[in-house]
Amino acid sequence: MNITSEGNTLQVAGLAELNAANAGAFRDQVRAAIQPQHSFVVLDFSQTRFVDSSGLGALISIHKSICGRGGMVRILNPIPSVQQILELTRMHRIFEVTRS
Repeated sequence: MNITSEGNTLQVAGLAELNAANAGAFRDQVRAAIQPQHSFVVLDFSQTRFVDSSGLGALISIHKSICGRGGMVRILNPIPSVQQILELTRMHRIFEVTRS
């Protein structure tokens, strides 16, 4: 997983899976990387093949952290199976999901 910062945006990429085995570490690393200037967290899910309920919980935790400061979370390029999970759980209404 790669975490980079550019202006007011924290970008996360290179995550193969977001599941019970790594959701806690993912959540902690992203939340620790959020700085006062960050108002956007962009998660590039183009390489993410699987997300389970623990992963969704980590996403909600990050969402709460950034929205508490008036920001938002954007999910980029989820593959169809991940997009389907986001839609089935109605998470696509919480996060901005875009294709670029």
